[in-house]
Formats: sequence, structure tokens, C-alpha cells
Amino acid sequence: MPNDAEDVGNGNADERTGLLNGNSRYGSQRWSRRDERLWVRAPFEVCHLTYATLASNYINVLLVFVPLGLLSGFLHWSPTATFVLNFIAIMPLASLLSFATEELAATLGETLGGLLNATFGNAVELIVSIVALSKNEIRIVQSSMLGSVLSNILLVLGCCFFFGGLNYHEQLFNSTAASTMSSMMTVASASLIIPSTLYASLSSSKADSRENILFLSHGTAIILLIVYIMYLYFQLSSHSDLFEGASEESGELGESGEEEERTLNPYAASVLLLIITLLVAGCAEYLVGSIDSIVEATSISRTFIGLILIPIVGNAAEHVTAVVVACKNKMDLAIGVAIGSSLQIALFVTPFLVILGWIMDKDMTLHFQTFETVAFFLSGLVVTILIQDGKSNYLEGGLCLGMYIIIALGFYVYPDDAKGIGAVAAQLASRFSL
Repeated sequence: MPNDAEDVGNGNADERTGLLNGNSRYGSQRWSRRDERLWVRAPFEVCHLTYATLASNYINVLLVFVPLGLLSGFLHWSPTATFVLNFIAIMPLASLLSFATEELAATLGETLGGLLNATFGNAVELIVSIVALSKNEIRIVQSSMLGSVLSNILLVLGCCFFFGGLNYHEQLFNSTAASTMSSMMTVASASLIIPSTLYASLSSSKADSRENILFLSHGTAIILLIVYIMYLYFQLSSHSDLFEGASEESGELGESGEEEERTLNPYAASVLLLIITLLVAGCAEYLVGSIDSIVEATSISRTFIGLILIPIVGNAAEHVTAVVVACKNKMDLAIGVAIGSSLQIALFVTPFLVILGWIMDKDMTLHFQTFETVAFFLSGLVVTILIQDGKSNYLEGGLCLGMYIIIALGFYVYPDDAKGIGAVAAQLASRFSL
């Protein structure tokens, strides 16, 4: 007959009884996780954290496409199958990446958490773009960066305004914080307009336009990174009171579900972040590698794939999060997700890729095509006008969504070999000179 000392040495008596009788599966797992023996505790701890991670979002059921996507690329299946499988596989990976980032950021404090979100918040687009840049797919890199910004400020923000407006007659948000963000977007759009304007001016000149555009892009990229660091310090430290609305909403959300959502410790979140990053890199490698065959087999252009399709997949988790909090009338948090992610792309990721291209000796510049630059500028202008009053409704959401659909239709028929105003002007000048 076992004595009490043996029960105490082996764990809680009630939990041990439940384990032996098999009455409680949860009691068994909990007792095993508290076992002092590492070889007993570690497997159960891993199983528990794995289950909690997979149960964090319904979209994780699509994880079955991850091994299929990697297998299709490794075994050289048809390019269409490889593209579709890896396209779908990136969606749950993006969700898990967002989950791991939030879990890790919650333990690091506000400032470090903000920096971590700035780094990994758009990690899918960053990884896909780095893979494309290594393959010298400059058009894919540029269009995916621009597409991510347009997707966030028009599609995501439009869905937030529209679905939130269906539940509430009018929604309010911190107009000061929103105006600050829109001002940063204006600077970002100007950083694209200036290289395009310079290229048009140099087309009729004897100067080396390539070297000049590269010089301007490299200098502008460095300045944009400095501006982004200033913005982080402005938002998180010196003028954090201007963003109190978003902070309060975020804190309210955390109070209601902090214990439920804080499921990973920093070590587990770091391991998950590393694993998901490697899986995304593998899927992105095969996805980008199949784009040429998709373009040849269909009428879809590289620009449309990079500008519309890839950003929607990469931002899928952020899209859902922003819409859900908007439906709960947490508009400061929703706008922070939508516009904040756009700022990360425009002021951090894109300049970083320009500098990385400089290191890799790739001609990655901030010179976008004229149509792309105009679409970006007009989109930023529309959003600035809509958010300046600090109010939103479903009509404003419909305007953003309509603008996004118009731009998507335009890029669907936009050919990859389209020439900018500068190239056309140079051709006309050469004809007249003859």
C-alpha cells in the first residue's frame, strides 16, 4: 500500500490518482508537465505548446499544404501546382509568424516589442522579396512592396471601416495619431515620386541615368531608415501620449485575454519564430521560382502577381486581426495595424531591400513605374482625406475598397514591359532628331 511520502515525491496525490485511473486526460498531461524528471516533462511540454500554437487560429488547418508545397518544389511538380500549393501554404505560416511575434513581443516591453514587430511584422513579404532579389526579380520585389502598402491602406483599412460601420453608425478614433501616420505615408510616397521624376528628366540627357538613380535610391533609403527610427522613438517614447488611444485599446484587449493568449514563453516563441521563418523561406523559394512559368502559361503579369496576389497572402493574418478588432469598435488598434504595417513596409522594409541590393550588387532602386507611383500617391491622398476627421463609417470603407479594386483591375491589364513617361519621351525625342 503506497504511503503519503511516495505520493508527495511523485507529484500531487489527486493528479496521480487521476493519471492512474485515466479519468482525466488533462490531469494526466498537467501532472506529466510538472514532473521533475526532464525526460518525462519535456515531451509533454512540447506537445502542450504545439497544441496551443496550432489552436491559436482556425487558418492553421491549412498547414497541411506546407509539406505538400515543399514536396512539389523538391520533386519538380508542375509549376502551376507548385505555385498554388506554396501560395496557400504561406497563409497559415504568416498567421503563425504573427502569433509568435506577438507572444515574444509581449515579454520584452513596449519599446523592444515595437522594434520586434517592426522587424517581423512583415517578415513574409521581406523573405519573399529577399528570395526574389537574389534571383534578380527586381519587378517582383518592387511590386510586392508597393502591393503590401496598397493592400494595407486600402483593402485592410477599407474592410475595417466597412464591416465596423455595419455594426456601428459611426466609429471614432484618435485623429492625431492617424494624421501623424498619414504624414509619414506622404513622405514615403514622395520618396518614390522623386526618383521617377529624376528618371524622366534624365531620359533626354546624356548623363548616366542608371548610376544617378542608384545613387539617389541608396541615399534616400538611408534617410528613410533614419526617419523610421525617429518615428519609432516619437511613437514609443517622446510623444507616446499622442498615441494613448491605441495604447488604451491594446491594453483593454490584453486585460480580457492576457492569460489566454500568453501561451508561449520567450524560448518557445523564439524557437517557433525560427522554424516558421525557415519554412516561409522554403515556400517562398519555390513560389518565386514558379512565377516565370505561371507568367508564360497564363495572361497574368509579374506585376499583378507581386502587387496583388503575394501581399494578400502575406498580410492574411493582419487582415483578419484588423477586421475583428474593428468590428469590436477598437478602431485605434485597427488603424494601428493597417497603417502601421504600411509604414513598416514603406519606411523600413523597402529601404532595407534597396540597401541589401546595394550589398548584393543588384539594381534594386526606388524608381517605380509611372503608373505604380501615381497609384501609390493617389491611394495615400484618399486615405489621408478619409481619416483626417477622426471618424469612419461603412461608406468610407466602400470608397477604400472601390479604389483598391480599380487599381487591381488596372494592374491586371498592365503589361510588364510597359514604359514610363521618361522612356516614351526619349523615344519621341530620338524620332524628331532623325
